[in-house]
Amino acid sequence: MTQPVPRGSTLGVLGGGQLGRMFALAAHRLGFRVAVFTDAEDAPASLAVDRHVIAPLDDLDRVAEFARSVSVVTFEFENVPSATTEAAAKFAPVRPSGSLLHTSQNRSREKGAMRALGLPVATYVDILSEDDVARAPEIVPGAGILKTAAWGYDGHGQRRVASAAEVADAWRELDCQPAVLEGLVPFECEVSVVGARGHDGEAVFYDPFENRHANQILDLTLWPARVPEDARARALEVARAVFEGLDIVGVACIEMFVLPDGEIVINEIAPRPHNSGHLTIDAHVISQFELQVRAIAGLPLGSVEPVAPAACMANLLGDLWSGGEPPWDRVLAEPRVRLHLYGKTDARPGRKMGHLTVVGEDRDALEQRIVRARAMLQT
Repeated sequence: MTQPVPRGSTLGVLGGGQLGRMFALAAHRLGFRVAVFTDAEDAPASLAVDRHVIAPLDDLDRVAEFARSVSVVTFEFENVPSATTEAAAKFAPVRPSGSLLHTSQNRSREKGAMRALGLPVATYVDILSEDDVARAPEIVPGAGILKTAAWGYDGHGQRRVASAAEVADAWRELDCQPAVLEGLVPFECEVSVVGARGHDGEAVFYDPFENRHANQILDLTLWPARVPEDARARALEVARAVFEGLDIVGVACIEMFVLPDGEIVINEIAPRPHNSGHLTIDAHVISQFELQVRAIAGLPLGSVEPVAPAACMANLLGDLWSGGEPPWDRVLAEPRVRLHLYGKTDARPGRKMGHLTVVGEDRDALEQRIVRARAMLQT
């Protein structure tokens, strides 16, 4: 049996973004130290950690040195080279595993893994050559979305096509990178299930979150998701199957589409805490970040029960800074509205700079309140 990581030990994180920052805050509360490895001097996590190692992620000597100095390694974003996790794993456990990261980094590998587990994914075809473009209409005859196989996020590396006849031009716009053409899924809503699993197989899952996007970036997350009970149960069943089938140790998020008949289609896997799970900091007994700490450190996972009947989260993007620093006092004066800023110094349009959360009794009323509160920040 694997022994728990002793209190006072250092937990290592590859990446230094806001997820690493919130992980560090949770880890400190449980008595751990945190070190992050990132190539950014002004990384959002830098002010919240005990040690900040600045080096390229492909500097394998520095990665090995970093792994020797910590008790366990995790990551807070997907763009970590496989060689990096392999180098770290020689000196410290990597949780979730580098093999899971390798799978989730590539849409083709990810969808193939889901199919191998017998889990539902959208109809798709790999686009690696002109021959693949030519045969695409046989597999995806109608409208679809062409996505680069690797390194896509928040809508980057994607082109919507009205038919397979448009794939050739769309692929050239993506510089003919390896891609996946997915058939459009006629979904009612998108949900995500965030969960955690320990090395002993214990697993816990939050009830599904309902997600709404604007310009292909997550805009609002609402809980509970307004889906039929059978869809809710199926989403949790699918999430558990993913965790067990891929032997996930740590936190991950399974993004899914809910179809009109209540069936579930997996969109993608994020092997880390997820933007949609940020509301758990305020809305649940244990947040997704504390779950990540507990899971990788070999501790009991604890309770993911909510503290109120409903909650909403709204992302704060860099667009709000177009007229200068937003008037934070306006939202700080709003009852029940919680402000979370990530410490980023460069506010760019579309960049996630923070979020608002509100917890209460009625989901519709909370949604109106949080949208109104965010509007107060526009100058």
